[in-house]
Amino acid sequence: MDQLADRIDNQDQRALARAITMIENDHPNKLSLLSDLNQRKKGAHYIGITGSPGAGKSSLVDHFITLLREQNKKVAVIAVDPTSPFSGGALLGDRVRMHKHFTDENVFIRSMATRGSLGGLARATKDAIRACDAYGFDYIIVETVGVGQSELDIMKVADTTAVILTPNSGDILQVFKAGIMEIADLFILNKADLPGVRKLKNQLKDLIHIAGHDYEPQIVETTSAAKPTGFEELHEAFKHHWQYLQQSEAGVQKRKEQLRHEVYELMQEALYRDLYKTIENTPQMKEKLNQVEDPYHLAETWLSEWKGLSKGESDGKRN
Repeated sequence: MDQLADRIDNQDQRALARAITMIENDHPNKLSLLSDLNQRKKGAHYIGITGSPGAGKSSLVDHFITLLREQNKKVAVIAVDPTSPFSGGALLGDRVRMHKHFTDENVFIRSMATRGSLGGLARATKDAIRACDAYGFDYIIVETVGVGQSELDIMKVADTTAVILTPNSGDILQVFKAGIMEIADLFILNKADLPGVRKLKNQLKDLIHIAGHDYEPQIVETTSAAKPTGFEELHEAFKHHWQYLQQSEAGVQKRKEQLRHEVYELMQEALYRDLYKTIENTPQMKEKLNQVEDPYHLAETWLSEWKGLSKGESDGKRN
């Protein structure tokens, strides 16, 4: 694993792609590799792009990459796509819209399947971000699948979360009530060449005032692929929030909270795998599971047995 991490540290994209594949497939040495990569992270700016389907997320990211490359910045994009019902892989729709960057060696684009995740992100997205950070990208952009109000996991990953809205997105108050508005560090009014953008902006300002964010989100107007303007202002807004995070106690606390959450999440995944493997490989337990009528009682019984077993092992080690 050290050799693979060294190759990523030396900006070998083949090694990076291989590492992300290992992460997605739960390779036995995944945690060891990620621990090594975590020590090599370079401090990239993690940007989350979220919003409802059809808001123009992929086209906006495509234009933003173009602007960043004009400034000689290295960019990684992790596009979280819906899972194919046939192959289990990502549908790759986002990558199609970013095709002009495929031959640029300073742009890395990876599609990841949600694989049943309800939070808008693939389970392995956080780990893929760590690998990209160790590579040395300046910006790591995570584009979520676009599933509406359950699309909240991005705030646990990104430094800056941008929510894209469009003038035809319906009743903004309903969107606000859904919860997705509360995670925004930045609002992007995309397709601003459509009628209704001024009304949307005024409504948004009122709702931001009511919400009372710790960091008052900025509002940036851009247009879609037909008229790519506003991206310099968008970049400035991202940089402004990044500077706020670097200079404020709130930024320090945000990173700490993300890392604390990640520890719990890693343990949760490991415990789930152990429990699943134990039940599936124990005929008596599997038989009970197949005939279960009261899932609450069975879950409580097995958890008590698991806790007792774990306590016994700990006591044995102390003795």
